[in-house]
Amino acid sequence: MRISIKRIDYSDKQTLGILTVYDKLNFPLWECRTLELPWKENQKRVSCIPTGEYKVVKRQSEKYKNHFHILDVPNRSYILIHPANYVRQLLGCIAVGWEHTDIDGDGLRDVTSSKACLKRLYEITPDKFELEICD
Repeated sequence: MRISIKRIDYSDKQTLGILTVYDKLNFPLWECRTLELPWKENQKRVSCIPTGEYKVVKRQSEKYKNHFHILDVPNRSYILIHPANYVRQLLGCIAVGWEHTDIDGDGLRDVTSSKACLKRLYEITPDKFELEICD
């Protein structure tokens, strides 16, 4: 299984992408949308993380319940894939959802149904996997 995030739209306010889960033959099995902070040179709490390959593990916490921890991000810690609908809810982490749309009318595209989308992603992925983030 291979999982990738293809970043498709950068702005000074946010980064949008498509997360795809591939099978062993590299056939796309499942897809959702991603939402991240804008690229600001990997600065803590205000930037998305650099493109590259990362190890990811499943994790649980009281705040986010089931979610994912992206390991070994250069100069960063506790970068998660967790539920969030709006970029203002992120501090460097990645949110997933079914669609990109402006939910709250602020002119920024958000992700829809983040909790349900994350639940499904959690169900179909192994406990540990590699994540490729690319432009």
